[in-house]
Amino acid sequence: MKRIAQDIKSGQFGNIYLLYGEEAYLRRQYRDNLKKALVPEDDAMNCSVYAGKDIDAGEVADIAGTMPFFAERRVIIIENSGWFKSGNDKIAELVKTIPDSTYMIFVEGEVDKRGKLYKAVSAKGYAALCEMQDEATLKKWVLGLLKKEAKQITPDALNLLIDKTGTSMENIRREVEKLVCYKYYDEGITASDVEELCIVQIQNQIFDMVEAVAQKNQKRALELYYNLLALKEAPMKILALIARQFHMLLQVKEMKTKGYQESDIASQTGLNPYFLRKKYIPQAAQFKQPQLEAALRTCVEAEERVKTGRMPDVLSVELIIVGLSAENGYRKEKEAK
Repeated sequence: MKRIAQDIKSGQFGNIYLLYGEEAYLRRQYRDNLKKALVPEDDAMNCSVYAGKDIDAGEVADIAGTMPFFAERRVIIIENSGWFKSGNDKIAELVKTIPDSTYMIFVEGEVDKRGKLYKAVSAKGYAALCEMQDEATLKKWVLGLLKKEAKQITPDALNLLIDKTGTSMENIRREVEKLVCYKYYDEGITASDVEELCIVQIQNQIFDMVEAVAQKNQKRALELYYNLLALKEAPMKILALIARQFHMLLQVKEMKTKGYQESDIASQTGLNPYFLRKKYIPQAAQFKQPQLEAALRTCVEAEERVKTGRMPDVLSVELIIVGLSAENGYRKEKEAK
């Protein structure tokens, strides 16, 4: 990412940029920064933007071969095309022979590094990975956002903010904006402000629900479930997230048992190292492996009951929570062992 910042600062640009990875906020930020630096904002004649799976590669090639209209550069932005997964030989060839006056910015969530297009872009231009940021980077970024607004935040409030919002920079930015508006006349932001104002993301609520299950706190687990229903979350979506949580915990448990390092666990599971260390490893430690396996089987069975019409979705998920959080919820699995 430093390469892009340096190019913008120096005014010396490559003809091809690829912004990819799961952090959508960074992809958009660098896309917009490059566009602003390459072409005037009101120059619609020399800036073409394409998005989605149905982009006409032939049209893109034609535009790319056209000289800019009374300008130094022609800019083409292609977003979420899927070409870096499915492949596109025409665009791969275009990248290799792109005119000096044409600049292309590709923005994609996922790429296949084995594909011709990715290899062509890597050889001709610059591919920047926009990945989820670690705890230290996110905290530094939040402090920078607040500094611009002449605001300060206490360390415990900053920790709570990250816990509530997750690692998505877009989620964090929205919550920071709310806090700044809420504390318009005050300089300092406290943990109580964050607690009162910031929204807990659904994945965090699922995490808290599984935590309550582990602690056999049935009342709390059901309360979290009813809160999600009140927020119009679909029961089957909640069930899928519960199953995913148990699946991730099972993977973490197995790898920890085998002696894997945290960095290797984070890499293989795709979990953010911050949440792996702070949440997933401690939560996995509260369960025995047979318990996690049993919980996963229970989720699969519940989904089957709903899909076959044997039980309503709301009740099915409720019974899972009741069963798993009961004191004898894993009795059969323990007896089997």
